[in-house]
Amino acid sequence: MIELNNLPKLTKKRKRVGRGPGCHGTTAGRGTKGQKARGQVHPEFEGGQMPLIRRLPKRGFKNIGRVEYEIVNIKQLNIFPDGTRVTPEKLKQVGLYKGKLPLKILGDGELLRQLTVVAHKFSKKAKEEIEKMGGQIEILE
Repeated sequence: MIELNNLPKLTKKRKRVGRGPGCHGTTAGRGTKGQKARGQVHPEFEGGQMPLIRRLPKRGFKNIGRVEYEIVNIKQLNIFPDGTRVTPEKLKQVGLYKGKLPLKILGDGELLRQLTVVAHKFSKKAKEEIEKMGGQIEILE
């Protein structure tokens, strides 16, 4: 009868290689001589020829100083009534701005209301459109 004190072994013992000539010693299952017997071969090593990663040209450039903006077009601001002060918080409430990145207002479309718009950055066309309708812009720092 099997009890807790006499359970059968469920795992095999690990084979200890390279511990003398009596037990899988000397070459330890790696064969005799050669690069693979002496150490690890780098996965990108191609036998001495120029590796593919170095044969291909480098491409592109990543500007680490670039500032990413979340954009809202002026045609989307027509949902607010005349005389409203449009802030990032109000844009967040109506679902036009997520609030993770700075806000930039772009000039796509036509503005039909007189608004005071508060944002981190404005395009030239957006500034012109807002001021043409008699509105104002305020730049956040």
